[in-house]
Order: sequence, then structure tokens, then C-alpha cells
Amino acid sequence: MSHYSMKELPLKERPYERCLERGPEALSDAELLSVIIRTGAHGENSLDLARKVLGLSREGEGLAAILHLSVPELCSLKGIGKVKAVQILCVGELSKRISQSRREKQLILNSPSSIAAYYMERMRHQEQEEMIAVFFNTKNRLLKDKLLTRGTVNASLVSPREIFIEALRYHAVYIVLLHNHPSGSPEPSKEDMLVTQRIERSGEMLGIRLIDHIIIGDNRYISFKERGLL
Repeated sequence: MSHYSMKELPLKERPYERCLERGPEALSDAELLSVIIRTGAHGENSLDLARKVLGLSREGEGLAAILHLSVPELCSLKGIGKVKAVQILCVGELSKRISQSRREKQLILNSPSSIAAYYMERMRHQEQEEMIAVFFNTKNRLLKDKLLTRGTVNASLVSPREIFIEALRYHAVYIVLLHNHPSGSPEPSKEDMLVTQRIERSGEMLGIRLIDHIIIGDNRYISFKERGLL
């Protein structure tokens, strides 16, 4: 198809027409992205350009690979300016939010696996470590979550005061900590253990239990509760 404009392609090969005829589910990853990109560069159409975008990431995850790209990386391709780069990144962010919103609107604390599944798509693509505190009520329903830190998780940077002010504000009785490992391996570090112990001790004094710390890797997780560390 290279070096043909969209208008020069047979109707059955044009992403717009294929979508109208067969629905978006019939389109390939590159075809879906080409609909967002709309126009290509000189000598190539939007489908060619979409394939180049998908080839930029070393992650090899199809459309999910765009979650690992930056504006400068996208703009390195001829035909992609800042506006298109932002549009592409926003599509990636929409996909994460849709994935999360399709799950239960009120997450019930019934297992570490259900909590890990709820936050997996939100956290596993992050390039930096993030730690989130999740607050639950007496009926084990999610009340609120709060971003605590972004960057390397360090015990000295995680404020128990901030966590428990939020817990008291929302009348929480249970807390779950979550954070991601951009390396993809969810195995806990010594620093992860120190953070957990510090928050657990603070919660005991206030009668608000830290009942789990879940580390998110790449489609994997580790639960301190399941491992008997809490």
C-alpha cells in the first residue's frame, strides 16, 4: 500500500470505509490509529504513518505501545507534529481510563487479585514508580484513592500523616497501598518493606488497618497479604 494516497486505495482497503461497512472491530491496530492520524506525510498515507508510530516502541504491544511514547519521540516521525502527537497520547490515556471504568464502579475489597486487576491498566504502563493509597469503609467498599508519590518509592518521602488525614476525612477503616515497578517485576525491595512497616505501625495507633500492599508489575502483581508479610 505504500506510496498510495488514501483516495488511491481500493475502497475495501480504506480504514474509514472498512469501519463503516464492517465496524471498528474489523480494523487492525494500524488502521485504527490511521483514522486518528487522518493524514500522512509527503509520499505516504496515514496508514503508512500509523505503522511507523507502532514501530517506534520497543515494547511490542500493538496499540498499547503508544502508552510508552513521548511527544518528542512521536514528533521524530515526518508527518507527526505536536497536535497529532498529543492526539495519539490522549487516545492511549482514554484506553486506560475506559479499561478501568468498565470494572465495578465501587470496588469491593474481596481479594488482592480483584484490587490488582482494577488498577493494573492504570499503573503497569507508568514509566515512573507511583504509590497510591486506597481507602475502604466498614462494608469493604472503595471510598477514594490518592496518589502519594511519583518517582522512586522511598520511606522518607511517604507521609503517614497525609495518608491518615485522608483516611479520617473519608471515614475509612481499611487502607491498601499500591505501587508499580516499571521494570515489570513486582518483587518487593527492601525500601518497599520499610514503607509498608512504617504505614502499618502508624495505622495501628489510629485504629485504621493497613491490610495489604500490592505491587504491580507487567500483568503481574505481588500481595504482601498473600505472602504473609502483613
